[in-house]
Amino acid sequence: MEALAPDLFRLNLVPRHAINVYLIGDVLVDAAVRPLEPLLLHMLRRKPPIAHILTHAHPDHQGGSSAVCTRLRIPLWCSAGDTPSAESGDFSAILPTRPLNRLLAGIAGGPGQRVSRILRAGDRIADFVVLETPGHTPGHLSLWREHDRVLIAGDVLANQHPLSGRVGLIEPLRRFTCDPARNRRSAQQLAALRPALVCFGHGPPLRDPDTLSHFAASL
Repeated sequence: MEALAPDLFRLNLVPRHAINVYLIGDVLVDAAVRPLEPLLLHMLRRKPPIAHILTHAHPDHQGGSSAVCTRLRIPLWCSAGDTPSAESGDFSAILPTRPLNRLLAGIAGGPGQRVSRILRAGDRIADFVVLETPGHTPGHLSLWREHDRVLIAGDVLANQHPLSGRVGLIEPLRRFTCDPARNRRSAQQLAALRPALVCFGHGPPLRDPDTLSHFAASL
């Protein structure tokens, strides 16, 4: 595990930075894709979480959720908007209907898992506060820690292109995004916080609030 800030760790999955999973205190944030289940479970033996949350229920974040919750006997927490997909393993309501999306969902997504807690804006997870940042999915969530200005942004933005691997801020690809215009508003909402550290679902962390602000303003 890589320590990014006090009580915030990134699990070193492969390829590095392609799909990020975090621990905040003893809470697991996202669970990567189903093929990475064995590696994820192996890593969590050293620091087992007591709960698991999803920034959103896309298959590249939900893929290992059922295995983690079942084998570690921990609860799953999710937003109201994404809970139906998290519980059913059916992504049609939160992923644009495209043949490639259906194929990728079948490879990456895991089975449904019961959600035991609905997360809403203002809820506290360890010392982070839940922010509602819809657009990429209807119920997308981000996590914000005020005292050291640390943000877990999920997929509101990425810091690496999923195809080329080139590092740099981008919007999530439209083919995977339910409402791109609303997602842009969420990105601007997050940039206004001026985070000192941004952790993304995809790509390395960013420690430059000016770069984030300039990118969000350009959208």
